[in-house]
Amino acid sequence: MKLSEIAARTACRMVAAEDVEIVGLAGIEEAGPGDLTFVANRKYIRHIRDTRASAIILAEEMPEAPIPSLRSPDPYLAFAKALDLFHRPVTPEPGIHPTAIVGPDAQIGPNASIGPYAVIGSGCLLGANVVLHPHVVLYPGASVGNDVILHARAVVRENCRLGDRVIIQNGAVIGSDGFGFAPKPDGTYYKIAQSGRVVIEDDVEVGANATIDRAAVGDTIIQRGSKIDNLVQIGHGSRVGEHCVLAAQTGLAGSTRLGRGVRAAGQVGFAGHLEVGDGATFTAQTGVPHDVPAGALMSGYPAVENAVWLRCMAALPKLPELIRRVRELEKRVAEAAAKLENS
Repeated sequence: MKLSEIAARTACRMVAAEDVEIVGLAGIEEAGPGDLTFVANRKYIRHIRDTRASAIILAEEMPEAPIPSLRSPDPYLAFAKALDLFHRPVTPEPGIHPTAIVGPDAQIGPNASIGPYAVIGSGCLLGANVVLHPHVVLYPGASVGNDVILHARAVVRENCRLGDRVIIQNGAVIGSDGFGFAPKPDGTYYKIAQSGRVVIEDDVEVGANATIDRAAVGDTIIQRGSKIDNLVQIGHGSRVGEHCVLAAQTGLAGSTRLGRGVRAAGQVGFAGHLEVGDGATFTAQTGVPHDVPAGALMSGYPAVENAVWLRCMAALPKLPELIRRVRELEKRVAEAAAKLENS
């Protein structure tokens, strides 16, 4: 594909003496002749001079490159769009594999692809163009919208609902029982029935081996456009707002409420029954035991404003010396006080 065609289809401005041919895309350090690469982070600018790529996507304000370039206000997004021009995901042919088990009253929309050993329970509803890869299991009463993709071994439990264009990656479990047990006088526990649903709205993606729990009553809700990474745990009765991004190993205890556009890096933990405002951001391994206002940037445990956390971390290596000095000063003060008493 010519670089000029890529420019037109990604809304980039081409800066080139010649219209080079592009055969693939690669990272700047791995790219070779025929590849298109990109730089979105300024720390990689130093690699531009040495790259073997045939062309590069850069921000408008970045310096001139020794190879043809595509200029964009958002080079990362432009690269993602360019990748779509070359990458075509594997899409199974429509039809129901003979080893699949389909409930007699399940309703399956047109052009669905039901893979080997998939199980569709009684009363399930599937929209148009749904793809169920091998060993997917839909419990009775599950509902799946149009253009949904469930990868191998994904499970959607009873009565849970997926909207349109939802993607569930391998091994994810939607609607597993919430962690609910009532203590008994003898020290044992009585299991609380988890009768609620999980509702996932349109354009949500759930990563591999993520788990989203159902509640005893009411719905656990993932609102439209949110992206949930691998190994994320969302507790019963939680609500994740529109267009949130939760990175790997993030965990939400029960009844956590995230506003619109919340972003959590890896291993962020939210205590239960708290509210997080729109647009709040949490750096990796932040522990959140309390409500957080909209737009906050939080770090550490217990979570504090990132600027405060950075100052704390800068001071931390100095603490042993500060403690030594304080103890020395305390000793001097005590010695001076003793001299005054004896004088």
